[in-house]
Amino acid sequence: MKKILFIAVMSAGTTFMAVAQKLPASKVPDAVRKSFAKEHPGVTAKWENENGQFEAGYKDAGKTMSILYKADGSMTESEVAIKVSALPAPVLIYVKEHYKGFAIKEGAKITKADGTINYEAEVNKMDVLFDGSGRFIKESKD
Repeated sequence: MKKILFIAVMSAGTTFMAVAQKLPASKVPDAVRKSFAKEHPGVTAKWENENGQFEAGYKDAGKTMSILYKADGSMTESEVAIKVSALPAPVLIYVKEHYKGFAIKEGAKITKADGTINYEAEVNKMDVLFDGSGRFIKESKD
């Protein structure tokens, strides 16, 4: 029984690590590091591997931000932390109606490479994603 529990715990840990794994800058492809350095000269990033893409987490002008890149250095999306009160009103209403008893812990504005805007609200250890006008898209566990 202990062996089964140990295997289950190890499997869960491995699955979690496959989703987002911290990386030293030396393990990030040159094209990705060069793209980031060109866009943000002099800024130091903390790197993670997120489902085969490379996420640069950093602070700029006091704001927490991140950019997601493909291995070839092309940006797929950027994210900036925003105040919960800055989320669109339909997001706040949706969360109040569908997550009764839970508050939004963090908010973010996501900009896709094609300019599409999404919003993210962290509620009850889940990321709840909305389109640019505040319509619900999906939720996912952290």
